[in-house]
Amino acid sequence: MKISRRRFIVSTALVGGGVLIGYAATRPSRHRRANTELAQNGERYVTSFIKINPDNRVTIYVPHSEMGQGVHTSLSMMAADELDANWELVDIEQAPAIDLFANGDLVKGFAKEFGVPSFLEGLIGAAAFKVAEVMNLQITGGSSSVRYTGDVAMRTAGAAAREMLIACAAARWGVSATECTTALSHVQHNASGRSIAYGELAADAALLEPPEAPVLKTPDQWQIMGKAISRNDIPAKVDGTAPYGIDAHSEDMLYAAIQFAPVFGTKLVSVDGSAALARRGVKRVIELEDAVAVVADNYWRAKEALKLVNAVFETSEFDNVSSVDIFAGFDRSLAASDGDTDKEQGDAESAMATAADVIEGNYRVPFLAHAAMEPMNCTVHIQNGKADLWTSTQDALGIKGRVASIAGLPETAVNFHHSYLGGGFGRRLPFNWNVIDHATLIAMEFDVPVKTVLSREDDMQQDYYRPAVSSNFKAAFDGAGNVLAWHNRFTGPIQVPGASHIPYAIENQSIRVVDGPTHVPIAAWRSVDYSQQTFFTESFIDEIAHRAGKNPYQLRMELLQDHPRHRKVLEVAAAAAGYGNDLPEGRALGIAVQESFGSIVAEVVEVSLDANNRAVVHKVTCAIDCGRAINPDTVESQVESGIIFGLTAALYGEISIEKGRVAQNNFPDYEMVRMATSPEIEVHIVESGEALGGLGEPATPPIAAAVTNALYILTGQRVRELPIRKHDFARANSLAKV
Repeated sequence: MKISRRRFIVSTALVGGGVLIGYAATRPSRHRRANTELAQNGERYVTSFIKINPDNRVTIYVPHSEMGQGVHTSLSMMAADELDANWELVDIEQAPAIDLFANGDLVKGFAKEFGVPSFLEGLIGAAAFKVAEVMNLQITGGSSSVRYTGDVAMRTAGAAAREMLIACAAARWGVSATECTTALSHVQHNASGRSIAYGELAADAALLEPPEAPVLKTPDQWQIMGKAISRNDIPAKVDGTAPYGIDAHSEDMLYAAIQFAPVFGTKLVSVDGSAALARRGVKRVIELEDAVAVVADNYWRAKEALKLVNAVFETSEFDNVSSVDIFAGFDRSLAASDGDTDKEQGDAESAMATAADVIEGNYRVPFLAHAAMEPMNCTVHIQNGKADLWTSTQDALGIKGRVASIAGLPETAVNFHHSYLGGGFGRRLPFNWNVIDHATLIAMEFDVPVKTVLSREDDMQQDYYRPAVSSNFKAAFDGAGNVLAWHNRFTGPIQVPGASHIPYAIENQSIRVVDGPTHVPIAAWRSVDYSQQTFFTESFIDEIAHRAGKNPYQLRMELLQDHPRHRKVLEVAAAAAGYGNDLPEGRALGIAVQESFGSIVAEVVEVSLDANNRAVVHKVTCAIDCGRAINPDTVESQVESGIIFGLTAALYGEISIEKGRVAQNNFPDYEMVRMATSPEIEVHIVESGEALGGLGEPATPPIAAAVTNALYILTGQRVRELPIRKHDFARANSLAKV
């Protein structure tokens, strides 16, 4: 092949100035690499994601982590449907952590989502897979698996494999490919009545190059997609055989318990581990830059011995910082700076100056922990210039690369052992290195496997947290109560562009972000910025409605004339919840709507106060437009999960800082919605036929505002700061007028 100038430019640009001439022209195709590097005992990879055995069983490799979201099943459904495979003959496997399965389609998808100019889309498309390989991207996050990898890579792989199998059958029979059809893992020639199994054609098909743009099915042709199919990971999770990272075990394994610097960013000064070393089973006390670890022959002994270690950490300027100080700093920043533009439309300042009425509201939310059920853990075994790695992660390639870097090994020398994740929510993304780095450094001191486990207290106090944010609003009205302007200033950083933007038809908008730096480490948390910003914006639009004397639902409908999908989910949720109908005495309905990750969600929440004047959420009615539902059962489960996760944060969630460190220790200090307090949840799927949207996160953002909006109607008391548990409703005013 003759290398094109454009491909040469892309190739050289991707290696940071080094010249990698013609990698795309000289390297074998992805599916050919799969046949060369992975195939065994007669196996054939028809595409890199799809293997067909002679016995006609189809194995689909999924390059995403399964952490309870059902992605292994959903993505396999997408490939199998386009392949016209017999679902009963489909096996699902986790794709290995090798660059062949880097998530190039996520690179393309997020580039488009974050507003890469259209003239660069071709360049991004050409470079995406190499970028993913170079950056070790095999990420599961951003509610992206189905809408990017699934809708592009998996469906295309299935359709391409189907066309290749048809071509082979047609050649074998000496007929036109257009005369052949497929069904249930067979190619058929209806005119002659002949049929041949995919397994008989796989060896021939594997010699072909997959077509770049195979014809995909239209939804009316789907046979598997759109059906409620049981997830393949559930049986093992029910009977206890499902492997998680923390389950890694060998007879010679050692265990590490670790104590981090309590104030973020400080270093270890001195250690006296003599008392710990005298304990039974203790092997070593290991000093790290910002931590000390005890390694023993079981975890309990390591954890108990660690309590005897006298570790001294350096002092810092943050030793007396509290949450009160952090929010006071936010207030000063908001008062002193107009920040940087997030969105400017019209002239909000002029509208404010000439308005008949102006309303203001200042909101804030605290830091939050991820609090995944499976404690953070990482097992590393380094010997003979190689490493084996076991951990629950949202990016196998990224973690593998990190361990290789820390241990001074080539990435090909690290063997990653996949497992399920006992919760992720952003905590197990590769940017949260504290567990992986420390586990690798500890393991380098031994020639046997070492499992490092963070206790629940460690994880709560050494997380990478959802950022605390303050947000100040103003809105202007004309004499008739119409909204003239929307004015918003909030503290950053911005993790997801556009989360603070509103869909409402308000002519003048000024939305700006002000720096809000702290010493507290932060990272992505389920729904990222949308979890804070939706509480702010959907609460303040309710304030606007009440100030204008309008029903909050009706005002939203009026201001969403240009957004029919938003209107539809609001209509469905409101109708299903009986919005506007009489409720039992002492109950109220709150409403909120948000678009995030390509899906639009409206939630209506029924709330009351108990005998102790605490908020009780009885029912959540949710409507979601995710384009189309690949697996309706998974859609419903993910919506329920997102609601409960967000409701926990709204009612109880708070990580507070005292003397520079996290005050919370464990679940008694970090309450959650439990089965006994979980509301009834009713999910309505609205299929618009638009592009596929995400599912893991979009149901989380609206819930806090929906609950607090209901509480305002119920009590006349506006909740502008979370969590709700901090508010005293005992002196609630009479019912507010809707």
